[in-house]
Amino acid sequence: MSIIVKRDRTGKMRHQVRIGDHTLIVDEPPQHGGEASGPTPHDLYDAALASCKALTMLWYAQRECIALEDVEVRIERNASQERQGSYCLRAAIAVSGDLSEAQREKLLAVASRSPVHKLMSRATTEIETVWL
Repeated sequence: MSIIVKRDRTGKMRHQVRIGDHTLIVDEPPQHGGEASGPTPHDLYDAALASCKALTMLWYAQRECIALEDVEVRIERNASQERQGSYCLRAAIAVSGDLSEAQREKLLAVASRSPVHKLMSRATTEIETVWL
């Protein structure tokens, strides 16, 4: 599958992102020359982590017949040292349902092993940039 990002000239820095059958908008905030008409690329990166944690916990709960009702994952970003090679994310999780403390702890552990969490924290990403 290819992800296609193409400039949307209706905005100063606005771009359309096509992922399969889905389209979303990315932009930059006004202080970076955009109009904040969509999330930034950093927002999407952070959202991938939050989304994967939530989906992984739900998948696990369904597989193990755990009475998980709702999941909320909030990501807080500290990018103050990004240029020095450190990008810090804090994932705060809230769940609801008739859950024992052991089940809650297991869900937290599962969230820490979600595929995107592992990809961001354990894998070396190699990127090749070429002309189309």
